[in-house]
Parts: sequence; structure tokens; C-alpha cells
Amino acid sequence: MGKPSVYEDIHEMVSFDDPNEARTWVFDVTFLASNYSCIFGNGCKGVYAEDATELSQGCCTHGAHLVDKADREKLVAFAGRLTDEQWQLRSVALTREASFAKQICKKNDEGVHVTRVHDGACIFLNRPGFDGGAGCALHRAALEAGERPLDWKPEVCWQLPLRRLDDSDPYGHVTSTIREWKRRDWGEGGDDFHWWCTDSSEAFVEKRPVWQTMADEIEAMTGPAVYAKLAAFLRARSKQSNVTFLPHPKSRS
Repeated sequence: MGKPSVYEDIHEMVSFDDPNEARTWVFDVTFLASNYSCIFGNGCKGVYAEDATELSQGCCTHGAHLVDKADREKLVAFAGRLTDEQWQLRSVALTREASFAKQICKKNDEGVHVTRVHDGACIFLNRPGFDGGAGCALHRAALEAGERPLDWKPEVCWQLPLRRLDDSDPYGHVTSTIREWKRRDWGEGGDDFHWWCTDSSEAFVEKRPVWQTMADEIEAMTGPAVYAKLAAFLRARSKQSNVTFLPHPKSRS
């Protein structure tokens, strides 16, 4: 093998201060300007140690980590709207002798609330062959209702493959970074995945950049004013004909 390029994993970042609070935003421009696209059900190999394309589980194998009480309450509210035609495992959830909230989520060994796993994947995942369609029951029901999936789904689910990290300095100023979700973000098991979408060229097939295809998600993570400033910068950046920007590592030849 040849010597790795010095640019192999370099990402361009941009930062600016929040106009409304004591916060600095840092964005992974290399990823946001890339043509990444979620290919769930269209070649996604999942997060097992072996290729699991045929299972159509995507990153729903281990269930969703719920960030706080509000995230749990939102999940319970929208799960209560699902019908048997929309949610394949609704009857499985309702057969548990517990409150509805405990039927659909539990605390794991680390004390974190997670959606329950049934037969090897999240209880909200409709399996291939289901008449209502494979994929997240919450996502599909939101679309049928003419609403945004991000308003129905747990926070980690609608944010992926983006991740927001917040750090405070001793004076209370916060630095918030939004970047691509990497293998290491899954913990020790991430390196054992057979495949992960943001480090595979197979997922970089979208015609529009991430900052446009995930505009709703980024705005929900940052606020309208911050997203507008980011979008203005990236729009201007894309029109600079005299500059060649470094593409995403998985898009480089």
C-alpha cells in the first residue's frame, strides 16, 4: 500500500458567534457541503459485524437512546398515534404488562432510557414484507400525516448522521460543534461495524449538499438565525469559482 495522503482525513471547519447568546458554532463544512445521502433500504449494510443489507435495519438495530424526559414524552405521545397498519409491532408493545411508556422504552445497564429492542432491532422498526412498508413506523406515519419525521422521532434518530457536541469554558461560553457522526460516537463497538455510512463512498450519491437536504434538521439543532447565517456562507462558498475546496474523504479519488 502507498503512503496515506496528508489530506486523507482533513475536514474544513467554519465557526461564528451566535447572534442571540454566548455561544460559538463550529460546523464541519466538508461534510455539510458533501453529497452524502441516507441510503436506508437502498444498499445500507446496517451496523452488524457482517453485511446485513437484507435485514433493512439501517442504524435501528440497537434501539434509540432518549436524551431526556422531554424526548421520552414526545416519543410516547406520537407512538400513541400509530395504528396497526402503520406499526408492525404495535401489538407486541401493547401485550406488555406495564404503562405504555414502559412498554416502548426502558433503562439500559448505564441508566439511560432507550427504545425497546424486539427480535434484534428497535421495536418501532417495521421489517421487510410488512404491508405498511419497511422502515421506522414513526417516520412513515409522520409522512402520511403530512408532518415532519423530525417532529415525531427521538432526537438521536432525526439528527443522524449529524452530531452536536456542546462544550463550556470556565466563563460559561459554550462552543457547539456540528459534524458527521463517526464510528467512535457509537462507543467501543463502533470499530466492529462491518460498515458505517459516513465512511463509505456508497452513501455519497445525493445531487444536493447535506446543508440543503438536512436544512430542517440543522435549523432544529441551531435555530433559524444560525442556520440562515450558515446557509448564506455555504451558498457564497459554492459560487467561488477561483477556489478548489477539499472534497469529503470518501468522495476523493
